[in-house]
Amino acid sequence: MSIVTVERKILKKNDEIAAENRHLFEGNHIFTINLLSSPGSGKTSLLEQTLSRLPATVKTAVVEGDVQTDNDARRIQKHNVPVVQIVTNGGCHLEAKLVQDALGSFDLKQVNFLVIENVGNLVCPANYDLGQKHKIVLVSTTEGDDKPLKYPAMFRVADVMIINKIDLLPYLDFSVDIVVKNALKINKFSILCTY
Repeated sequence: MSIVTVERKILKKNDEIAAENRHLFEGNHIFTINLLSSPGSGKTSLLEQTLSRLPATVKTAVVEGDVQTDNDARRIQKHNVPVVQIVTNGGCHLEAKLVQDALGSFDLKQVNFLVIENVGNLVCPANYDLGQKHKIVLVSTTEGDDKPLKYPAMFRVADVMIINKIDLLPYLDFSVDIVVKNALKINKFSILCTY
């Protein structure tokens, strides 16, 4: 019983800070997304492709979450956007306070699109609001089309699901129809396919 009480207190404090973040984003007209997925599903690659296609009028900044390295932040830096790396040292998710602290590294007047690339995990990040406008969950064809059923909490809180690595479909036992059907059992959200 005391564990549940502690968890509620932690989530309550996180939600308070997330509300502060949301107020800051809205006050500065910053559209913010929280990109979520398993490790290796292609979050950073998708983000790189997105950054290379955005018009110059979209002033983007990125917060990178990683358990141990700054590899992803170094990849994002090559796209000439401001990026802050948060290394959790084993933590399985980002929290609102970590994002709030990272925001101090940006000139928010020069940002209108913020991407938070969360730690690769389909369990822990589902519970943590960071103040984002939308949570976007990425599922890769290499992971299996039952992912929404195995991790329903993550798919329940997402606003969008992206199916990634569809170019590998001829080589995998993965059905886009089945993953979509499984996802829609959990949540009636938008679904996109990408390479």
